[in-house]
Amino acid sequence: MRHQLDFEKPIAELQAKLDELKKHPDTHSLGISFEEEVATIARKLEETKRQVFSNLTPWDKIKIARHPKRPFTLDYIQSAFTGFSELHGDRLFAEDRAIVGGFACLGPHKVIVIGTQKGRDTKENIMRNFGSAHPEGYRKALRLMKLADKFGLPIITLVDTAGAYPGIGAEERHIAEAIAVNLREMTLLEVPVIAAVIGEGGSGGALGIGVADRVLILENAYYSVISPEGCAAILWKDRAAAPKAAEALKITARHLLELGLVDEVIPEPLGGAHTDQETTIRALQQCLLKHLDALVRIPVAERLRQRYAKFRAFGHYHEEEAALAGNKSIQPQVKT
Repeated sequence: MRHQLDFEKPIAELQAKLDELKKHPDTHSLGISFEEEVATIARKLEETKRQVFSNLTPWDKIKIARHPKRPFTLDYIQSAFTGFSELHGDRLFAEDRAIVGGFACLGPHKVIVIGTQKGRDTKENIMRNFGSAHPEGYRKALRLMKLADKFGLPIITLVDTAGAYPGIGAEERHIAEAIAVNLREMTLLEVPVIAAVIGEGGSGGALGIGVADRVLILENAYYSVISPEGCAAILWKDRAAAPKAAEALKITARHLLELGLVDEVIPEPLGGAHTDQETTIRALQQCLLKHLDALVRIPVAERLRQRYAKFRAFGHYHEEEAALAGNKSIQPQVKT
């Protein structure tokens, strides 16, 4: 199994045994029919898959979200959308290939689709800057959003980035300001906006195209204010504590839905999106269409009010008194 994750080892071993049986059935006929043995191992394989993937830790899910065979933005655009016509450049500095976008159709709807794009190999990753956008990438995205607003086209954004590029050049060209402007302007767009986290949703790099009327997330994707490795380096002074940080951050799709930070979790095939890209892409397409059909029926003023209220509600908490060791102390509780 290529790009095998550590928790997939029992699955890989059973799959290898099954493949070997199918290649050489004559060497496995010691009183047991070949068909029965194959069926037994196949059942064991499916049972093992269900057991493994129903007990994944948050860190395991992050590994799946980062799987190099997982479908990327352009895979979804090419299969879930039609008539894609890419637009380039921010009209200020340069073309950033870490963010792609342009005109497309989603079912009967004409839309503008924008997303962060990673590479499949070293050469493409260098070209795409590993999916980490520069300031010009966010300015390109904003240019396309304003174009969509001008022509009344709904906006679909696909998020898959470890974060915005933190290099010196990006800082010199004001990466923080570019993201902040996007946050402000996206709250004011009069057209429907849907964001879908399809892999990694890292920090402001993800939020820079993530302010939307509906925020969706794939089952094994994550969305976080900081990467687990970054959190571990700050709090535990050791990046090896990333699994512990992933648990504490509550960044999996299930946790985000419980906290009200996303609107829907899109199921993935057993084993992750990379095991069945076509099924995953169809699931995302249907979910996008469902929410877009609902959003276009909401009056503009009401849609803007709901979008504003949605993001203003994030991060609220209330205080409860709790007796600890005979003393009352204030315990902050997240309001969901």
